Amino acid sequence: MDLNLHHRTAIVTGGSTGLGKEFVLSLAREGVNICFTYMHEDEHPELLVETVKSTTNVEIVAVKTDLSDEQSRENLFATCIDRLGNADILVNNAGIWLSGYVTEITPQDWDKVMNINLKAVFHLSQLFVNHCLAKDRAGSILNITSQAAFHGSTTGHAHYAASKAGLVAFAISLAREVAKQKINVNNIAVGIMDTAMIRKNIEQNPDYYVSRIPVGRVAQPHEIADIGVFMVSPKTSYMTGATLDVTGGMLMR
Repeated sequence: MDLNLHHRTAIVTGGSTGLGKEFVLSLAREGVNICFTYMHEDEHPELLVETVKSTTNVEIVAVKTDLSDEQSRENLFATCIDRLGNADILVNNAGIWLSGYVTEITPQDWDKVMNINLKAVFHLSQLFVNHCLAKDRAGSILNITSQAAFHGSTTGHAHYAASKAGLVAFAISLAREVAKQKINVNNIAVGIMDTAMIRKNIEQNPDYYVSRIPVGRVAQPHEIADIGVFMVSPKTSYMTGATLDVTGGMLMR
C-alpha cells in the first residue's frame, strides 16, 4: 500500500535507538525526509544516518538535543526547518522510565520525568502547530503513550504513568483545537516492548511480564513503528484525538 508520504518531512524524537530508530527506518522506506534527535554520542546516530542514506533517497539530519531544555528544543525545530525546509509530521517518541515507589521518588526525578515525557511534547507540538498554521499546511502529530496511562503502574513507576496519562489528555485537547486546520493529533499506547529501556527488567523476571500479555509475547519495536507510520499518513486524515491500543491485548479499551 502506498501511504502517500513521499517528500514529506518528519521530526522524530529519540530517533537513534529502540522504537524511535524503527520509526526513522520505516518512515525513510516510505520516502519521508527525517530530522531525528539523539542525546549521547554513544547512541551512534551517524550509523543510522549512513544506513538510511545507503538504502533510500531521503534526506536525514541528526540533531543532538536535550529534550528537558527549552532552548535545545527550539534549536531542534529551527535546525529541522533550516536543513529540510519544512515539517509535516511530528513523532513524540522520546521518553524516560525512572523507577521508584511514591514513597521514594524525589521531586527532582518527578520533574525530570514530566519535563521529558510531557513538557517537551507540549513544547514541540506547539512549535509544530504554529509552523503548520503559518504555512497553511496540514500536519500530523503522533505521541507514544502507554497502557500505564490507563492502568497505572504496578512496578514502581507512578511518575511515568502520570506523565503518559497527561499525554493522552493533552493530545485530545490539542486535537480539538486544531482539527479544522487539518492537523491531526493521535497516540499509540504501547505495552511491553523489547527495548533497552525495559529489557533488563524483562530478563530478570520474564514470566511476570509475558504473563500479563494476552498474545503471549513481548512486542518488537518495528511492529509498533509500522503501525505508527500508517497513523501519520494521509490514510488516517479522518482520525484525530484517538489512542490506538497496540499492547498485545493488555489494554483492551
